[in-house]
Amino acid sequence: MITDAMWDRVEPLMPSDPVRGRRWADHRRTLEAIAWKYRTNSPWRDLPDELGSFQTAHTRLIRWAVDGTWEMIFAAVPAAADADDDLDRTVSVDSTVVRAHQHAAGARKRGRTARESPADHALGRSRGGLSTKVHLAADGRARPLAFTVTAGHAGDAPAFETVMSRIRVPRTGAGRPRTRPLAVLADRAYSSRGIRNHLRRRGVRAVIPQPSDQIGHRLRRGRRGGRPPGFDSEAYKHRNTVERCINHLKQWRGLATRTDKLAIAYQAAVHRAGILIWTRR
Repeated sequence: MITDAMWDRVEPLMPSDPVRGRRWADHRRTLEAIAWKYRTNSPWRDLPDELGSFQTAHTRLIRWAVDGTWEMIFAAVPAAADADDDLDRTVSVDSTVVRAHQHAAGARKRGRTARESPADHALGRSRGGLSTKVHLAADGRARPLAFTVTAGHAGDAPAFETVMSRIRVPRTGAGRPRTRPLAVLADRAYSSRGIRNHLRRRGVRAVIPQPSDQIGHRLRRGRRGGRPPGFDSEAYKHRNTVERCINHLKQWRGLATRTDKLAIAYQAAVHRAGILIWTRR
């Protein structure tokens, strides 16, 4: 799955060999192994022999999730697009629910990875069973900029600021990373006074429609209800970019159905898929 052109983009971002101890196994083969596992959603033990040991690939996925390597690489790949003026800074935000397989639930995990994951391991129970929700922001060309995972029954609005705080596009030259989009497009689930105030303080234009109950409440208050928030219906037509980004991610069967017990492992796999989406550009 990793072409030579894609590897040329990713290779400079890979961690170097440790000063002490054994050398890393071949990074490219390990990345291919992780991509094969989540592309097919096969068990780790079914990894083909030519892709190396499944223990090596699984350990590398967890280790780089704990030390932040996956997030560092994922934040770095949009920098090339920004340098080429190929980064659309109109951001769309949404979430998607992922059904959790029975293998995702199990005995309590101990150790460092368990401490890094949330207490509920981003698993929620509803009438449909166990599920996880992936919250994400995408640029205007349907490429992911930030992720976070929560339990499937969690609301969209509480995770909004977390997603926005994770948008970081480093500059190739001097200067701070880009963290503030020009506009944010979101559906009615994100129409709240807190979210609008958050975007206003940061100088970001909000393109969020009001639900009918909020409109009715404002009208019933008369002049005390204030003026309706601004809404650009033409700009809102481009909100489908985040839906297209979700479709790209769910082409990975291991992301469309969660089998990982640890939330930190599943989120690392989401970052891994996001890296490949950016390196295909």
